[in-house]
Amino acid sequence: MNTADLGLPVDVPSTALFTDQYELTMLRAALKAGTAGRRSVFEVFTRRLPDGRRYGVVAGTGRVLDAVENFRFDADVLRFLREQDIVDEETLDWLARYRFSGDIWGYPEGEVYFPGSPIMRVEGTFGECVLLETVILSILNHDSAIAAAASRMSSAAGQRPLIEMGARRTHELAAVAAARSAYVGGFATTSDLAAGFRYNIPTVGTSAHAFTLLHDNERDAFRAQVDALGRDTTLLVDTYDVAEAVRTAVEVAGPELGAVRIDSGDLLLVAHRVRQQLDELGATETKIVVTSDLDEYAIASLAAAPVDAYGVGTQLVTGSGHPTASMVYKLVARAESGAEGAPLVPVAKKSSGGKTSVGGRKWAARRLDADGHAEAEVVGTGPVPDALADRQLLVELVKGGEVVAREPLDAARDRHAAARANLPLSATQLSRGEPVIPTEYAHGGSGS
Repeated sequence: MNTADLGLPVDVPSTALFTDQYELTMLRAALKAGTAGRRSVFEVFTRRLPDGRRYGVVAGTGRVLDAVENFRFDADVLRFLREQDIVDEETLDWLARYRFSGDIWGYPEGEVYFPGSPIMRVEGTFGECVLLETVILSILNHDSAIAAAASRMSSAAGQRPLIEMGARRTHELAAVAAARSAYVGGFATTSDLAAGFRYNIPTVGTSAHAFTLLHDNERDAFRAQVDALGRDTTLLVDTYDVAEAVRTAVEVAGPELGAVRIDSGDLLLVAHRVRQQLDELGATETKIVVTSDLDEYAIASLAAAPVDAYGVGTQLVTGSGHPTASMVYKLVARAESGAEGAPLVPVAKKSSGGKTSVGGRKWAARRLDADGHAEAEVVGTGPVPDALADRQLLVELVKGGEVVAREPLDAARDRHAAARANLPLSATQLSRGEPVIPTEYAHGGSGS
């Protein structure tokens, strides 16, 4: 099962080498020691949110499911591993038969998270689970960072739509993932056709300054665009003189002109001037789109401006200063022995420097206050308290190696809007602060 099962046109190739070498050397050593088959539980979590951020956003879950399904060691991959002498023949034979057969639980895509939240839980044998560490982290760290930035931007934008347009500012494949994450975080459209093709995200785009410069004058450029795309197109008006361009745009397209785009200058001042000019020319329904290296703070500063939509690129695809969510993938429980049915025992790293972790197979629930808003993220091991039984956050994603929770991207987008609305109002403040709700730990048994 893959993206094609949702009617999407692109499958994911083998992800077996999207990993670090030490995953394979650990497997090799565990096979030799006879411990590779020991039941294990790994969890993905982050110890802290990026400085000043008040919540995180889970994104990339659907891509993780594709990656797990396509984690296969074909003949070419095995040949590479053999030629590079990375693993021995026993390990190569094991890898040739590799199919993840365990279970994965996780926060559903679009949900919010906090420090210590068990964002994803991977259960199975040590061998099959340890190999997935790098690919799971690479997807969740990147996509969640972009979605968090997108969420802050969409919150700042209010009801005004946001256009993702950062493809030229990042790796070509990261651009597709970024557009997907931005959509989960609240963006309405993307300029990236690959993202539209793969994930069915609405795409938009009209022209750049090069198109205006191609023609002998601005009027000829506007006429060519209107003739080709219609009067409801968006004309770029800041190549030369903005006021002259707006006048020419309305003369060419008439008051039915769809929109003008401003890509430079003092956007607050220019937007007010352009709105006044458009109204005076009778183009009262023509919208104003602004671009130019926007982030959530610039968007918030334009709240009082007569702007109808924002286009965001660089700051979005780089996580608005925080390009990773700093998630980790840690072994938190393993079987007491290799015997079938052996009970789980908690395990945890103990070290200085803030890199400690909490052992045990965990559940998570969100406690609500009297008004129905989130007041705490409760993480625990052992039995779930009755009061939190219907507030649990983890859902089953993979059962016995089979994906059971694939969903359309719009479901994740809608879930995020609902999850963010359920947080205290201070969650949407852009000023620096602590996580908007605390994480509380409820310790019990091993959770086996």
